[in-house]
Amino acid sequence: MPKRVLVTGGAGFIPSNFIHHLLAKTPYEVVSLDALTYAGNLDNLSGAMSHERLSFVHGDIRDAELVRDVVSEVDVIVNAAAESHVEKSIDEGAREFVTTNVEGTQILLDAVREAPVERFILFSSSEVYGTAEHAPMDEEHPLNPRSPYAATKAGADRLAYAYYVTYGLPVVIVRPFNNYGPRQHPEKVIPRFVTQALQDRELTIHGDGHASRDWLYVDDDAEAIEAVISAPLENVAGEVLNVATGIDIPVTEIADAVLGALGKPSSLKAFVTERPGQVDRHIGSTDKMERLTGWRARTSFEEGLARTIAWYRENEAWWRGILESENRASVSSS
Repeated sequence: MPKRVLVTGGAGFIPSNFIHHLLAKTPYEVVSLDALTYAGNLDNLSGAMSHERLSFVHGDIRDAELVRDVVSEVDVIVNAAAESHVEKSIDEGAREFVTTNVEGTQILLDAVREAPVERFILFSSSEVYGTAEHAPMDEEHPLNPRSPYAATKAGADRLAYAYYVTYGLPVVIVRPFNNYGPRQHPEKVIPRFVTQALQDRELTIHGDGHASRDWLYVDDDAEAIEAVISAPLENVAGEVLNVATGIDIPVTEIADAVLGALGKPSSLKAFVTERPGQVDRHIGSTDKMERLTGWRARTSFEEGLARTIAWYRENEAWWRGILESENRASVSSS
């Protein structure tokens, strides 16, 4: 009988792409749990909602009773539900980030103590490392989160590890680096640059744009999580695994690449005040993930960016709808 995989936050960017991947490439049954906050968009699951192997549950991982019911019927949990908008955590405070990212993880872990599963995969984040003290950053790199969002991801990360040590839960912690690709909320840097360029608007770059990131195409991330599900449990239980490419590219070069691909002038680049808590450099070591699971990223940045730009060009109604709804919400709250 196929495994049943619970994907929390399933209508979000990374988890929705992961769900599409599971339905297309594996025999697994999938349960998607999502509270449908600003980060969750059912349009991300268009074409999948009617799939016979997908069940959708509208609910919050902070709802302990609901979580217990859902967890009791699955074999694998991929906890990707999170408040993830870094600037929101800075501007509006961290309360929602603490309750969703830390308390929500605790509620899921406690549910697993009552109803054991084969494995519990936690989406942590490369943001827990802060700025690279050595490059590439391996899984032993110190944790120095520099934003409220990153601090809550570090809290969930260490809480999950503590449940592995204390209770023997089959926890695996993955730390993906900067994902990009189809269905990403237009507040994130690559879709923001693409949508700004498509509208002939300025591409706003924090500081001088020297900050660099390890950019991971989202389909590669989906393949990585499938590899973690498939790996022998004794190889991965209790482990932390970077999901990275091992290559970093500065933000200003991303802007240049987007403008070049769309035939837009470099004068559209606009440098704005540096964001508080900015991380200078992120680049991940890929060795441990490849050694324990056999996975390695296979999409070059050039190919991934071309696919991403094509998707946003072809799905203008999707991203314009998000921007317009957020503009209406901003006007009504002001």
